[in-house]
Amino acid sequence: MRRFGVWLRTALMALLFAVVILFTQTWFFKPLKLEWFYTRAFASLALESPEMLTSLGMLSGWLDFHSSRLDDASLAQERATADELRANMATLEEYDRNALGRADQLSYDILHYYLRMEIEGEAFQRHFFEFNPAFGEQNALPEFMTELHQIRSKSEAKAYIARLRLFPQKFAQKLEGTRLSEEQGIFMPRFAIERVLEQMQAYTGKPAKEHQLYLNLRDKLAAIPAESMDEATRAKLLADAESAIRHQVYPAYAQLIAHYADLLPRVMSSHGAWSMPDGDAYYAWAVRTHTTTDLSPRQVHELGLAEVAKVGAQMDKILQAHGLREGSIGARVQQLASDPRQHYPDTTEGRQALLERFRVLVSEADRNMSQAFDLRPKQKLEVRAVPEVSQASGAGAYYVPAAIDGSRPAVFYVNLRAPREVPKFAMRTVVYHETMPGHHMQMSVAQEMTDVPFFRRVIPFTAYQEGWGLYAERLAGEMGLEPDPLDSLGRLRDEMMRATRLVVDSGIHYKRWTREQAIAYMMENTGMGEQEVTAEVERYFVLPGYALAYKVGMLTILGMRERAKQELGDKFDLKQFHREVLSHGALPLIVLNRVVDDWIAVRRKG
Repeated sequence: MRRFGVWLRTALMALLFAVVILFTQTWFFKPLKLEWFYTRAFASLALESPEMLTSLGMLSGWLDFHSSRLDDASLAQERATADELRANMATLEEYDRNALGRADQLSYDILHYYLRMEIEGEAFQRHFFEFNPAFGEQNALPEFMTELHQIRSKSEAKAYIARLRLFPQKFAQKLEGTRLSEEQGIFMPRFAIERVLEQMQAYTGKPAKEHQLYLNLRDKLAAIPAESMDEATRAKLLADAESAIRHQVYPAYAQLIAHYADLLPRVMSSHGAWSMPDGDAYYAWAVRTHTTTDLSPRQVHELGLAEVAKVGAQMDKILQAHGLREGSIGARVQQLASDPRQHYPDTTEGRQALLERFRVLVSEADRNMSQAFDLRPKQKLEVRAVPEVSQASGAGAYYVPAAIDGSRPAVFYVNLRAPREVPKFAMRTVVYHETMPGHHMQMSVAQEMTDVPFFRRVIPFTAYQEGWGLYAERLAGEMGLEPDPLDSLGRLRDEMMRATRLVVDSGIHYKRWTREQAIAYMMENTGMGEQEVTAEVERYFVLPGYALAYKVGMLTILGMRERAKQELGDKFDLKQFHREVLSHGALPLIVLNRVVDDWIAVRRKG
């Protein structure tokens, strides 16, 4: 018996030693298996990002160590992340790609592309505007708190308050990088600084108890059953939140307001990326990164001009048929959109009717998907109104994917602040882009993949995701889901906006257009209102290249489909094509092209 005990202890020690050796090899050196490296690479980045873990809905319950923390945005962490990306690239390239199977080669190529573009982007780290008026931290952090931080218990509410208290630290870290950019001569355009000041002054110009961060907590605590939380606990949590907003959140914004108020008199220009140090190289990188292609700024501009002409001709035909023959495309669409018959009443009943109509359209789209798809999401989709506390600053409509652990459903949000902003002829195309067959279809299918490395379920490539959304709008029309010609005009209006983005973004950053030139061009061609166009153009100034992703992605997918039809003839199957495009998760377009070419070759032989 004693001999058996000695043997058992020896065996357990040997096993423990082997596990330690294996863990050390996997975490600190080249893992023995490539899939272990993928897991390590994703895990090490995710564990450094509490906000990513919350967004994905990972490590909840007793595993939750992150919900009371925010990301470390310090320059030291920025350098550490850059070092880690380069180390991951070096390790990845130690594996022999040619020895891998097709599926593993695809994972290799996706990660290699992502790492390469991130590493190339290190040269332009200071070119980003951390507090830009479109997606800056001053807007993104409150949106993260209200939309993604779950509050279903006392512990989650306390974590929410703990995060409120970290606003000063997060903003100070981001401001450190901003000051470094400004020392290098990189400034936001003057109008963007003015917008940021307006936003932040409005954001903090109300009592803490009327702030959206307080009201969000109040409403979510009210939804917790009385048997799970008593009134005294609710009152204490709300008092703590009010204190955090007054003593941490508002002072954090005050620091930013002081910085930009001091900066404003010293910034007199409003130019594109070309005016920055190494601006042309930066914009060329931004074009490649956001389109995930090898397109140059010149090619993007020429492509945009051609697409504006093509889409404009289609719009003109519909407008002429409806008796709208005089004026520019934009002016005629504006005339149609201003017709009171195109709007729901600006009343409580009208807003509810608008929301219900969106729900009907989502259900209708879902019922018709079998025409073009043999796969569909398992995740539940809800249609909700944007909370009143977020309506003023929120987008008109947007999609938030479900949490991976199922704790949060996918939601299509509709902003009811002003029904006149949503003409009836534009409602369908919004639904098809955001829900089915658009973002909900694509992102849910990606999240539900089980036979690929985890990073492929969540990695973002904007040109693929937004290109699919725009392609979905066109596809829905082809499926007969535009019963009225004006529904087609609504789709074309939005497609025209994406086409003009190619011209305007490259015009601003490559051809040195002024803000006024860009606004005039979009007004003439899109049918959007001046206020909306101005907001769009100002966004392009502070996010070079991002706006290109939509149309380039759509054209790439359409080009693949046409190529497959021509090469396969009677063997072409639309459902199988969509399965091939969707079933690998988000891909760089340059990689997706190869995937579809391989699929065509296999189908041709079969």
